[in-house]
Amino acid sequence: MKSLYIMGSAGSGKTVMAVGLAQKFQQEGYRVSYFKPVGASTAAGKADEDAVLMKELLGMDVSLETIVPTMSSPFYLSRGNQSAQMLEAIDTAYDKIKSTSDIVIVDSAIFPHILGTIGLDAPSLANRLNSSVLYLINIKNDYSLDQSVYFYNYLSQRGVPVLGNIFTHVPRPIQAKIEGVYKPLLSEMGFHTLGIVPKISELSSPSVAQVYELLGGELLTGEQNLDLLVEDVMVGAMTIESALGFMRRTNNKIFITGGDRADMALAALETSTSAIILTGGLYPDIKVISRAVEKGVPVLLVHYDTYAAIERLSELSGRISIKDKDSINKAKENIERFCDWQTILNSLK
Repeated sequence: MKSLYIMGSAGSGKTVMAVGLAQKFQQEGYRVSYFKPVGASTAAGKADEDAVLMKELLGMDVSLETIVPTMSSPFYLSRGNQSAQMLEAIDTAYDKIKSTSDIVIVDSAIFPHILGTIGLDAPSLANRLNSSVLYLINIKNDYSLDQSVYFYNYLSQRGVPVLGNIFTHVPRPIQAKIEGVYKPLLSEMGFHTLGIVPKISELSSPSVAQVYELLGGELLTGEQNLDLLVEDVMVGAMTIESALGFMRRTNNKIFITGGDRADMALAALETSTSAIILTGGLYPDIKVISRAVEKGVPVLLVHYDTYAAIERLSELSGRISIKDKDSINKAKENIERFCDWQTILNSLK
């Protein structure tokens, strides 16, 4: 059988999809394994969390280093061109995993283009591993569809077989547009939609703890509430009068503002806010700290500017742990209810 390479941009739910499909294929009697050829560098000594999850979930009898044989970072070229060594590590690890598997689910890096400069981007690896691609579309607007079509065409030019796409984390207001506009347009171009998965907070929303892990910085308040979910991000770069209306309409948000904007931070604390991020390394007025303590809202001080903080947050998405049985079950339920998993399975035979 072919392996299934799951691709998509950051936040599209690749790992959640892998969890759901792997469980479903196991239920159908197949030996399923997970492989992530390129992981993202983390703090020293910290294993790739996706690999930890999938190794235990699937009962894989291989090391974490085999499941994720190479790592990358935004400055990987500073180490020189190590493509030959990385490719050898990927080939060796993949051969070991597939030798005991009926189906290997391959998870791409945080973006498909990562390591493209040295020829180890996801499409290149899909060709090398003889994988078929399932492309996840996290739709936000029409430009999101443009991006997907652009990537589809690139895969086609590279000769990479694409099984189809799945729309993930779909908000209710745009579900009808996906069914009536986006899906038919893709079909006309020869691209098959194999699922439309609605947004479920537990699977799509990261926690404040994940935000803290990603951005670092200094946690000033709210250590006991790091498990709060984040459903939206709002930047306080406007007048207080203009911001108030948006604040009230946005629930469970992260509110990003400069440490010197006490008025903005205090206003956000009176609305549904999961965390305050203060940028620029500027400590806030004591009134902000006091009110945040009263409300139990985490306040995180970072040395990034606001733009850099937002850019880092674009990499964030919900994450499942092996202890989160409800989310693991929901991932499988989504596959059964909203995805054409039979077509995906049959295409791999």
